[in-house]
Amino acid sequence: MLNLTRPLVVFDLETTGINITADRIVEISLLKIHVDGLQEWKTMRLNPTIPIPALVTAVHGISDADVKDCPTFADVARELFDFMNHADIAGYNSNYFDVPLITEEFSRCNLDFASVKRHFIDAFRIFQKMEKRDLSSAYRYYCGKTLENAHSAQADVQATYEVLLGQLGMYPEQLQPNVAFLHNFSTDNTFVDSGRKMQKNEAGDIVFTFGKYKGQLVIDVLKREPQYYDWMMKSDFAQDTKQKLTEIWLSTRFKTNEKKN
Repeated sequence: MLNLTRPLVVFDLETTGINITADRIVEISLLKIHVDGLQEWKTMRLNPTIPIPALVTAVHGISDADVKDCPTFADVARELFDFMNHADIAGYNSNYFDVPLITEEFSRCNLDFASVKRHFIDAFRIFQKMEKRDLSSAYRYYCGKTLENAHSAQADVQATYEVLLGQLGMYPEQLQPNVAFLHNFSTDNTFVDSGRKMQKNEAGDIVFTFGKYKGQLVIDVLKREPQYYDWMMKSDFAQDTKQKLTEIWLSTRFKTNEKKN
């Protein structure tokens, strides 16, 4: 069993697509495991306010008609934020997709999910390091069962939690059953922002991970071409990316002013 010092929320999203800045949530399911072992579920469908592509509906089975009368994310944002706010977070491939996307959704509602200090466990990252397969294979491998209703948010959440417990049981010598260890084991701490546009290199300096300045120091690019900051702020990047970029931008201006004085 997991050793919890505060609640753990395992969650999964079904969305209109895979673009974390442009796409929206159509279904969310959360399982909150309290320190005393009590489990609390919250599952809801949401009106994404944008069309759900037919190819996406073919994957998760949710159409525009299914969610036309559902609340929007903005309608339930505070309820979801409060449910997740004082908990650590777990999911399957969540560090790459679910966490950045829901962070964007919260940002649009002026709720700062990214700034809360918490641990993030990604069962997919653990699985990649140990076996390298998808959720259905992980469920079969660790739990000895076939995953029914794959791509249903609640079924995926239940399977993810069972896989995580199965991983702990299978690798008792390599994995410790506490959230802090699993956070460090399953998280790539080199990325600076949730959009993964900046990361720390081996020297610990922050570099861009994309575009014509990929691999170059962010601070050097901003000093040399300050218009690049303006371009990024006006472009379709994650809010957290823009916030972190602004922090770096302000630090360069502060250091410049210090030298002048």
